[in-house]
Amino acid sequence: MQIRTAAADDLEQIVAIYNQAVLKGNCTADTDPLDVSERQSWFNEHTPGKYPIFVITGEDNQEIYGWYSISAHRKGRMALAKVAEISYYVDTMQQGKGIGKKLMKHALLEAPRCGLHNLFAILLDTNQVSIALLEKHGFEQWGHLPEIAEFPDRICGQFIYGRKV
Repeated sequence: MQIRTAAADDLEQIVAIYNQAVLKGNCTADTDPLDVSERQSWFNEHTPGKYPIFVITGEDNQEIYGWYSISAHRKGRMALAKVAEISYYVDTMQQGKGIGKKLMKHALLEAPRCGLHNLFAILLDTNQVSIALLEKHGFEQWGHLPEIAEFPDRICGQFIYGRKV
C-alpha cells in the first residue's frame, strides 16, 4: 500500500467510498449518496500544499482503499488559518486492516508541513469506530452538539474531537 496526493481522476473512487459511509448510516450526516459532479468544487478547493486530499492505494496504485482530506476551517478568518478539519473514509471491503490508522498517522505528519497547528474532526456521536481511532491518535473530545443530526429513524449528536499537531 502507498499513500499519495489525490489526482483528479481519483474523484470517482473517493466519492464511491464516501457514499458507502452515507449508506451505512452512522458515519456521516449526509443521508443521500452524492454524485461526482456534486463533489467537484469540494475537490478543487483542496490544494496539495495547504489543504490536501490523500488516498491510500493497493500495490497497483489504481484501486483506492481509503482517503482523507484536510479542509479549511472558517476560510478567510486569519486567526483560524492554522486550524483545519480532517475527514477520512475507508472502503468497506478494506476496513479492519489498519488503513484508518495508516491514514491518520500520515495526516498527523502532513498537517505541520501544511502550516497547521490544530486538527479537528466532526463526527456523529454514534460512530464508535471513529471515536476509537481518534482517541488512539491523541485526539480529545473538544465539544458535543447533542441531538442535532436528524435521520429518518433516529436523532443523534455530533462530537468535535481535536488535537494539537
